[in-house]
Amino acid sequence: MHVPDGFIDAPVSAAAGVVAAGAVAVSLRGARRELDERTAPLAGLVAAFIFAVQMLNFPVAAGTSGHLLGGALAAILVGPYTGVLCVSVVLLMQGILFADGGLTALGVNITDMAIVTTVVSYVIFRGLVKVLPRKRRSVTVASFVAALLSVPAAAVAFTLIYAVGGTTDVAISKVATAMIGVHVLIGIGEAVITALTVGAVIAVRPDLVYGARGLRQRLKLRVNGELVDTPDPSAAPAAAPGAFPVAARSSHRKVWITGLVTSLVLAGFVSFYASASPDGLEKVAKDKGIDAKTEKHATEDSSPLAGYGVKDISDARVSGGLAGVIGVGVTVVAGTGVFWALRRRRTSDASPTSLPEGV
Repeated sequence: MHVPDGFIDAPVSAAAGVVAAGAVAVSLRGARRELDERTAPLAGLVAAFIFAVQMLNFPVAAGTSGHLLGGALAAILVGPYTGVLCVSVVLLMQGILFADGGLTALGVNITDMAIVTTVVSYVIFRGLVKVLPRKRRSVTVASFVAALLSVPAAAVAFTLIYAVGGTTDVAISKVATAMIGVHVLIGIGEAVITALTVGAVIAVRPDLVYGARGLRQRLKLRVNGELVDTPDPSAAPAAAPGAFPVAARSSHRKVWITGLVTSLVLAGFVSFYASASPDGLEKVAKDKGIDAKTEKHATEDSSPLAGYGVKDISDARVSGGLAGVIGVGVTVVAGTGVFWALRRRRTSDASPTSLPEGV
């Protein structure tokens, strides 16, 4: 659903840019509360994983494909504020390096794909986990439903933006019907990917899933006729303030390495077999004529990675795979840098202020 330059007029694109900038600023502050020893390393990996999976277009109808948007996945794994930043980092890398999504439309894309999907999915997710049984399976079910509904919500958001600032004269009812119809189908794929990923992380390290925190019920033992909580196996042993258990660090490192390798394999190898059909927005734009004023991407000729291939490499498999690997690497470095900086800022702000001698 990457909106190219030319779909939306300049005033509305600028307004969307202001909305996106404001939301990112709020998310930067909110993410400082969400990021800790568990989520800070994972957040950069989540961004890289979303980048990789977005390369895997899957068929949803005749001549149409879809791909992960990632807002629900990011929000549930690392928190809604951090989730907005994860998807925004992905969109920024795609727009600058891969000429995917217009630069003047970056605000529209962040508003639609990062903000709307993350906010809608997390609100639905939190509502569901409050009424479902307090079990790990409930988190997976809530993830499925939240991700499913987040995609047509993004389609509705695009339709509203297009209604205000569209550059072609197409009946908004036709755009809405086509966009929502195809993105309901894409939402099913989004839901499956999100639920499987969240379920896999919960199976290994449930404490790493932000949306699952506080849902686990402690076992109780009867001691002298009274029920008491059993010790929490994930609790940190007595250690210096801020220290992270060695066993937890080791397990965390395994999850991180596994996730990174998976992302590299998906982007560098599996992406070659992705559907070549246009995605939902591209198909609707072509069928309904809303792409009549599409503009050439500013970096299409200058970026060596434009179009998810490496220039001067003629073999499509090697070119696409190498571009995918580079994209994962750049995204994980950029994302991890941002989130560790926010984490360090939080730690610095939380540290006690030194007092003058004698006070």
